[in-house]
Amino acid sequence: MQNSVSIRDLSLSFGAVNVLENLNLDIGNGEFLVLLGSSGCGKSTLLNCIAGLLEPTGGQIFIKDKNVTWEEPKDRGIGMVFQSYALYPQMTVEKNLSFGLQVAKMPKPEIEKRIQRAAEILQIGPLLKRKPSELSGGQRQRVAIGRALVRDVDVFLFDEPLSNLDAKLRSELRVEIKRLHQSLKNTMIYVTHDQIEALTLADRIAIMKSGVIQQLADPNTIYNAPKNMFVAGFIGSPSMTFLRGEIVEKDGKPVFHTNGVDFSLDGYSAAEPLQAGRKVVLGVRPEHVKVNEDSAGAEAHQATVDIEEPMGADNLLWLKHAGHSMSVRVAGARRFAPGTAVRLSFDMGLASLFDAGTEERI
Repeated sequence: MQNSVSIRDLSLSFGAVNVLENLNLDIGNGEFLVLLGSSGCGKSTLLNCIAGLLEPTGGQIFIKDKNVTWEEPKDRGIGMVFQSYALYPQMTVEKNLSFGLQVAKMPKPEIEKRIQRAAEILQIGPLLKRKPSELSGGQRQRVAIGRALVRDVDVFLFDEPLSNLDAKLRSELRVEIKRLHQSLKNTMIYVTHDQIEALTLADRIAIMKSGVIQQLADPNTIYNAPKNMFVAGFIGSPSMTFLRGEIVEKDGKPVFHTNGVDFSLDGYSAAEPLQAGRKVVLGVRPEHVKVNEDSAGAEAHQATVDIEEPMGADNLLWLKHAGHSMSVRVAGARRFAPGTAVRLSFDMGLASLFDAGTEERI
């Protein structure tokens, strides 16, 4: 795949503070890449460097094989959508969409054509004569997206565009953005701290921490084969349960031992031999644990229900097991009173094993 955006050894410092350091990233043509991380991890800083709103301390940025490291934002072939709508309040929607094109002295027929196309794609045709004060939050964000859309650029940059909206609107606009990408097939780079947005929108996710990309992969790989404990704990709600223990040998096979309990590791694909005595952490997601279900060949462990959280389609159980507290997801129709004794079985094929020292996946 040809790259749409390439970042080479990018660094950015504010005084003695290194926000980004020797960061490398390639984004393919038509790819939807999500930069995901908590506040202060460097994701918006990276996006602003790509946009030309921040000047890097070192490194280079290429868009469509053109070195744009020192180009003005308007000359980079990008369209940007911010967290704030940044619409001109005194102008109608139509004027907001056309203003940048008029400044660029684009012919009026072409401006009208682009506005009609954007209005059709975003379903804002009936809003063109209104002013921003007459629009809902979701409608304003559609107009903000439309303002980037009319520029007819190769790369769209989104900086947490849905964070100011309520949950229902966020869900609706998330679908609209995904539909927009499928329709346009432009490259999109999207910054968010919301893991649901990342998992549902992205072709690939770059999870960042302290200015460093921890893992860059498709959503399925990020979720089911996290590279380290940070990624494993960051993705998933509730997050993965971590059980600390060590590898011991039993009947000639490596097993996971914690607080006097042994777990068979049959089905787990380790990238390296599991040596007895190695301190490790076993990670299990709530939906990968079965409760009171007899699976062929699966060993059962005893646990006690501590708290039940009904959530509609499913229920979340907090269990006490082998000195640990762990979360388990079950179908909404299944109810368990606190204090109930249950049997657990783990799907080791979907579990994760990490080195206790490096916290890297084994």
